[in-house]
Amino acid sequence: MKSLKLMIATAALTLTFVATPALAHAQATPPPAQPPAAGTQPPAQPPATAQPPATTTPAAPKPPAPFPQGAKMAFVNIQAIAANSTAGKDASKRLADLNTKKAAEISEKNKQLQAAQTKLNTGGAVLSESARGQLEKDIDRMQRDIQFSSQNAQAEMNDLQNELQGEFQQKLIPLVKAIAEEKGLQAVFSIQDSGVAYWDPGLDISDEVIKRLDTTKSTAPVKK
Repeated sequence: MKSLKLMIATAALTLTFVATPALAHAQATPPPAQPPAAGTQPPAQPPATAQPPATTTPAAPKPPAPFPQGAKMAFVNIQAIAANSTAGKDASKRLADLNTKKAAEISEKNKQLQAAQTKLNTGGAVLSESARGQLEKDIDRMQRDIQFSSQNAQAEMNDLQNELQGEFQQKLIPLVKAIAEEKGLQAVFSIQDSGVAYWDPGLDISDEVIKRLDTTKSTAPVKK
């Protein structure tokens, strides 16, 4: 199972954190659209013709392909397991929650920066020399703080991602190993990393792994 561990380690359980650059928020906000002049009536729109809802019969799901008798190898789709298993969904939610929190924090900092830059641009003529200089220093400090906060947020996202990947591996590998032993398999490959051009659909044991992963209770406490 050594080769399987190396393949699973490259599974994608990622969610990219995107921080809005300070310079983008520093740009002037475009003026709001002007309302139409009084007395001007918008052109009348013809009433939409109601269309009856289309009645379509959903196609029946295809039954899973049977596992070929005598097969000595199988495949797993790591991305599908991560996306469809309860453990994978929980990991994605933790990443998404952290991403939302950090994005909100940086967004608030950007609003403060934009307000300071607007004050400098619109009130520069009435500000004293010392007040203007202090405001420029504050803006520079805010820009550096946003950059530092963005880097820290990305580092936290990466740390949590690596932690969740490790936890996911610890749950996944023993289940794959158990299924392989039950079926008498000599090797289990990752579909994404194997480079295979064709395989019998019955060799994909991902659904079986997901079912066992969802029914297996983890003994390790979830870190908050």
